[in-house]
Amino acid sequence: MSEPVDSGEPPPGLRLTTAEWGLWQAFRNGTEHDLRHGEAELDDPNGDHVWGPERTVRARVIALLLLHGPPPLLGRVASLHLTGALVTGCLDLAGGSVETYFELRQCRFEEEVRMPEARVNTARFVDCYLPRLEAARLTTEGDLHLPRCSIPEGVRLTDASIGTDLLLNAATVGSGPRNRAIAADGVSVSQELQASLLVTDGQVSLRGASVGSSLHMFGSVLRNPRGRFALYAPQMTVEQVASFGDAGRGSAPQIYGTTPPTGTRYDFGGQGGAHSWAPGLPRTGWDPHRTKHFQCTGGMVLDDGRFGSSLVIENARLQMQRDQELSLRRIATPELTFTPQLPERGLVVLSGASVEKLMDRASSWPGDHRLWMAGFTYQHAIPKEGHFNVRERLQWINAATAEYAPEPYEQLAAMYRNSGEDTNARQVLLAKQRRRRETLPLPGKLWGVLQDWTVAYGYRPAQAALWMALLWLTGAVLFQAHRPPALKGDESPHWNAALYALDLLLPVISFGQDTAWDPVGGYQWLAAAMILAGWVLATTVAAGATRLLRRQ
Repeated sequence: MSEPVDSGEPPPGLRLTTAEWGLWQAFRNGTEHDLRHGEAELDDPNGDHVWGPERTVRARVIALLLLHGPPPLLGRVASLHLTGALVTGCLDLAGGSVETYFELRQCRFEEEVRMPEARVNTARFVDCYLPRLEAARLTTEGDLHLPRCSIPEGVRLTDASIGTDLLLNAATVGSGPRNRAIAADGVSVSQELQASLLVTDGQVSLRGASVGSSLHMFGSVLRNPRGRFALYAPQMTVEQVASFGDAGRGSAPQIYGTTPPTGTRYDFGGQGGAHSWAPGLPRTGWDPHRTKHFQCTGGMVLDDGRFGSSLVIENARLQMQRDQELSLRRIATPELTFTPQLPERGLVVLSGASVEKLMDRASSWPGDHRLWMAGFTYQHAIPKEGHFNVRERLQWINAATAEYAPEPYEQLAAMYRNSGEDTNARQVLLAKQRRRRETLPLPGKLWGVLQDWTVAYGYRPAQAALWMALLWLTGAVLFQAHRPPALKGDESPHWNAALYALDLLLPVISFGQDTAWDPVGGYQWLAAAMILAGWVLATTVAAGATRLLRRQ
């Protein structure tokens, strides 16, 4: 980089216009150079009104001020504040080092802005029209702000490093002839990435992105009608909260930003005009007291993401095709809030995900086997809205398992057991055995039905006790009325019908009655049936008790 112009005068031959001369002096003074007319319609950078030479500044002059600018006036700090200008030519800062602060507001750029490999302190484009922003591997010491900007041909921030905040609030970004509206793979943001009320037409790619604080997408509208994914952000790391929810009163502080600079307004105004690039995606004002929903038209992929505090997908509108997914494979987070509107099509995938607390609602989960969650683990499941009882949880598992798999049932039962809800845990394990029975051959199915009908696979001890009591009472009454003859005459013990029936039912314990009497005819068959029933009840109870003890 060459030395600044020490005299403070522009280079010979530059031939500054009146608008540019004013900008030159404002730069040295550190003040704003405002070229607006004062009427909102005439000053809209997206409008169809012609901006004449009195508002025109060459991109070459801006680049000269930023890269090789004159020294400030005594007692002042040089900075570039340009408002309401038509910038002609390509603003090219590629590979350069910009030490001064610069902010351009309500400016209309004729060509793309290029900042790849550049190093800047803080860069702010507020409510501007930029055909495209090329800023791969950009490094900033402070913020990069693009609030309320219209960028019809997309933004490229691949491997950029943002020193504090990246703001895209209320921006409108298209993809032009490309597939991606925002290409930010590998971007690193030291503090917050705020993209609330963002409207995109094309894929938003944040693969491998790193956010040092929180990611907010309150009320954003992401659309990619030409591709499979609207948001593609696998392997993303967010140290605190990642939010995809409603923009309303509660989210207004995050939308307005925590570190707005002096002179940067976040009123989310603006009207569509000649530069409105996508029909159906108008730039509209927003009232923080009105709710605006997060919408995603296309797949949403957050696979292998790490969220240090929580991942929130709340009341979102997801519109997917049959082959598209909301994919949360192998994510890890202490808390997952999942309460979107039920998507009509597409899959919801939680395979391999690990969360400590799941907060959800029953109506958010799809049925018809459009939910995949093999290997999904959670410690607690808490309904955020309405009720989510054990029967609904079982329907939730059935929807996720087209074929029988034991893991979801085991996970749900462990959650109930850890919460002290043993009755619900046993009900889940009973449902698991019934589902498993469907996969067995005919003999196994018959044996399973018998176990279910008699003792509910050992998960309902009271049911086994009831059958034992009923058989014992029936046998005692029948044998009391028809005592069988003794085997050894006077050596037989004193007859006791109740003990005799109990002796027949219990396969191990003996009271000496069953070996002393010899039933005949139909009562012999009755005794044999009670012996068999006793073995069935005893073995199934023992098997159930063994399972319970092993799990405990």
